[in-house]
Amino acid sequence: MRSPNPFLTLPYEPAFEQLGEDYADIVAAAEFPQYLLRFRNDKLLPQMGLDPVAVSDEDFLEAFGKFSDRQPPRNLLAMRYHGYQFGDYNPRLGDGRGFLYGQLRGRDGELYDLGTKGSGTTPYSRGGDGRLTLKGGVREVLAAEALHTLGVRTSRCLSLIETGEPLWRGDEPSPTRSSVMVRFSRSHIRFGTFERLHFLGRKDLTQTLLDHVIAYYYPHLQGDDRYAQFYAELVQRVAELTAQWMSVGFCHAVLNTDNMAITGESFDYGPYAFITQYDPKFTAAYFDHYGRYCYGNQPSACAWNLQMLQVPLKGLIDPFEMEAALTQFEAHYLAAYRQRMLYRLGFEPDQLSDEVSDRLLRLTLQLLWESKVSYHDFFATLRQQFSPPWRQSAQNILSEALDPTLEPSDAAINIFEQWRSFYHQILLSLPETDLEAIALHLAQHNPTTVLIRPEIEAVWEAIAIENNWQPFYELINRLRTAVAP
Repeated sequence: MRSPNPFLTLPYEPAFEQLGEDYADIVAAAEFPQYLLRFRNDKLLPQMGLDPVAVSDEDFLEAFGKFSDRQPPRNLLAMRYHGYQFGDYNPRLGDGRGFLYGQLRGRDGELYDLGTKGSGTTPYSRGGDGRLTLKGGVREVLAAEALHTLGVRTSRCLSLIETGEPLWRGDEPSPTRSSVMVRFSRSHIRFGTFERLHFLGRKDLTQTLLDHVIAYYYPHLQGDDRYAQFYAELVQRVAELTAQWMSVGFCHAVLNTDNMAITGESFDYGPYAFITQYDPKFTAAYFDHYGRYCYGNQPSACAWNLQMLQVPLKGLIDPFEMEAALTQFEAHYLAAYRQRMLYRLGFEPDQLSDEVSDRLLRLTLQLLWESKVSYHDFFATLRQQFSPPWRQSAQNILSEALDPTLEPSDAAINIFEQWRSFYHQILLSLPETDLEAIALHLAQHNPTTVLIRPEIEAVWEAIAIENNWQPFYELINRLRTAVAP
């Protein structure tokens, strides 16, 4: 006799549902002609209190493909929200191809969401089919695993199931294959969730939602000024998240306010890309014609989103306090960016003065810009070539060409010599015993595998042409082991 499905008997909490019918709609999942489990994230199961060995593939299919009844609470909720999309306010949004499947406590005691994508139409589908392309699901699985490994706060994918329907899309060869994905994240409450309530003129619902957010995701905030504390902490979280993206060379592509989580966690990856060369103007989304969300604009875009969030909150929080908190965005961002980039260069932030750190980062970015070397190869080469003789002479530092196919310009050669000389000075200023720690930082923060578009396309080509999933699983494994533990 088959054991009960562990996903259906988990102790789900109706935390968001208890807010009432003003925040979401009860919906039903679509039925699909086929259920093929393409990815199961066994790394997440212990966090859910489950033993991967005790969870079968059929358990995944039953719970997250067929959406069989679980123990109460059973309702599936399409969440309501609005948002600024490329600067324009859109009141016709909401969960159009997914729903909040359930919420549960992780092993760490925190509340987590299970949210779907591609699970069928809802009242907010706006004429769409409510489905997710298989390629879109593959891309989000890969993005989440890559970013998680690199220390970026991100949602992750619990499962990806191919569902056997032909889909028509304008941005990839059609018909294409369909899928349903389940995302594991801290919260699916968005900036746009608050913006919708302001649009409706419901300050009472806004306050109820804010109290909910603080109670579940910022419970350490207490006292009469907890609302202002919340906004200030959210500013810091978003600034740090943006620094995480920038340091690993990640371009989110669609930083609309409906894609900004109230917990300061990144999610909902569309046409994202990791940059190949350092180029602040690199734009990931083909439809971002003016580069609003290009790589270099991400800090300012996130700060603008935080400014727009002040509008629905101004009836509850002193606008002057919010503006004062937002002025700290740049300081939070620069501190986090400096820390992460110094680690990528091998150093502890407190080893170097701010002046030395800033000059090293400035020279590094100038070198990357002038030389046109691969952003990721530069740091991987640092990791691979670093050795004790670097402390003996600047000429030993990166003595092997970063990219033998490039013809360096005079400007690139000049900045490279400046960078190498300064890096050598820093090594000499530190005890020789620090060399081992430097090598460890280089290994922990510079991946050997990076999720650039050719890697994704190669994986997808094997799936699309041969239905060969082995390269996909191998890439996930390489991404997960790309940095030292």
